[in-house]
Amino acid sequence: MKKTSYALVVPALLLSVLVVSGCGAFRSKKDWERAQQEAPLEIPPGLDTPSTSAALVIPDVGSGAGGASSSVPSAAPVSDGFVLTDDADAAYRRIGELLSVGDVGKVTAHDDATHTYQLSVNRGKPEGRPGLFRRMFGGGKNADQDAKDAPGSAQGAMRSVVLTVNASGTGSEVRAQGDADGVRRVIDALKSRMGSK
Repeated sequence: MKKTSYALVVPALLLSVLVVSGCGAFRSKKDWERAQQEAPLEIPPGLDTPSTSAALVIPDVGSGAGGASSSVPSAAPVSDGFVLTDDADAAYRRIGELLSVGDVGKVTAHDDATHTYQLSVNRGKPEGRPGLFRRMFGGGKNADQDAKDAPGSAQGAMRSVVLTVNASGTGSEVRAQGDADGVRRVIDALKSRMGSK
């Protein structure tokens, strides 16, 4: 019985090895083996190639926009806003009433023709609690002392914000521009009080 099983298993095994190894003989050539070199791209007549002579020029030190004249970099003004369903005149009057309370910021100037308010906004105290090391080693217990030690820009420096109301479709768009912290405080306060989008 063992001889018949070996007689069947050995030829079956040899046949399967031949079939598996011979599968590659029936395959067609690969696409990359048949690939040929294409002609290089040519520029059509009448068109010029762009100049690349100044593509990798490294500028001199101090020749940038800031240069050596300004020692402190100034932050670029930011802009933010929201949309109201009121027309521009009504929205301008509503915002004027809210700003007259004085808790958002002090109105230093306004222009009724262009629907513009100039505000002086107090940045207020820095937000957030002290970090892990400061809490671990006793810092941050006296918030008043920390506020006194903070630099002038973080304590209560006044920042200028320009608030503009423009017509936008059937409603109006309110835009604030100026110091990032001041813009955020003015827009957040007006949005919450006016129920805007």
